[in-house]
Amino acid sequence: MAVNSPLRVGLIGYGLAGSVFHAPLIAATEGLLLDTVVTSNPERQAQAKAEHPQVRTVASAEELWSRADQLDLVVIASPNRTHVPLATDALRAGLPVVVDKPVAGTAAQAAALADLAEERGLLLSVFQNRRWDGDFRTVRHLIDTGELGEVRRFESRFERWRPRPKGGWRESGDPAEFGGLLYDLGSHLVDQALTLFGPVRTVFAESDVRRPEAEADDDTFIALEHVNGVRSHLWASAVAPQLGPRFRVSGSVAGYVKYGLDPQEAALREGLRPGSGWGTEPQEAWGRLGAGESPLTGGGAAVPTLPGDYPAYYAAIAAALRDGTAPPVTAREAVAALTVLEAARASAAERRTVELAGR
Repeated sequence: MAVNSPLRVGLIGYGLAGSVFHAPLIAATEGLLLDTVVTSNPERQAQAKAEHPQVRTVASAEELWSRADQLDLVVIASPNRTHVPLATDALRAGLPVVVDKPVAGTAAQAAALADLAEERGLLLSVFQNRRWDGDFRTVRHLIDTGELGEVRRFESRFERWRPRPKGGWRESGDPAEFGGLLYDLGSHLVDQALTLFGPVRTVFAESDVRRPEAEADDDTFIALEHVNGVRSHLWASAVAPQLGPRFRVSGSVAGYVKYGLDPQEAALREGLRPGSGWGTEPQEAWGRLGAGESPLTGGGAAVPTLPGDYPAYYAAIAAALRDGTAPPVTAREAVAALTVLEAARASAAERRTVELAGR
């Protein structure tokens, strides 16, 4: 690639992840060019052309590999079962890779991909966009500045009220799909907890299939004890008729409680694109910081939510490719998260606490 030319990106998959998240964020990133979209679906090919007029479309990944020397990055946003084989093929074709989460079904598979990327000297990163949620950025800021004191308990929820399954591979019970909430929303919850508090000593989980028509887990709880003593309690549910706080963080000096979801996903689904005011929340959505009172009755002080910044992920990817800096999410971090998710699955199945210390 020429020094000042944009980095050319091939995007595999143009479903929800590809069309709503990856394509708009790639297109909005200075120094990146969405060059090719891979989808065999004619309607999605037409959609990609309409939304990104300069893009070319091809029906198979093999057509992408045949042009590997004309690309600088491949983004894999296809169904979970395809992540490992497609990432392997891309790395063997000499292409840096971004993979949507979860990168693999097992930690061993993720580690093998990380090994291959390191052997080839290629970037391999996992799209953990919720590290750039505004509320998570705010939690991280409060911890870093000491406003909570010593954090003792971290509660994090992705809850929905979806009493009937939507269907599709994300809710499939086929083990090859590794669907269900543990690997879907749980990937975000565990990644955020590890990002804040580091390695985990023990894992306990409860995972249930609550809806009669459901095939995969739709109501899951994970309890982590981190090596530093912090306890993380994480919920992912599609059957929560009353939604709990997105975050509740308890420290030795104060606590922080935040309701509601980061606005970026909703904005992207509505067709909005990053620009002025992106990722900001209205004051009525801010969380509260205090001690001794309930935030629901006015206790504590409102804390302005830092702006969400999903575009920062791809800006950091572009910098890593050009300057050799570390990617914003590393493959080894993905291995660590999958190790915890595997332990959670074993814990729920065997009704026991799983020890991870020393692994």
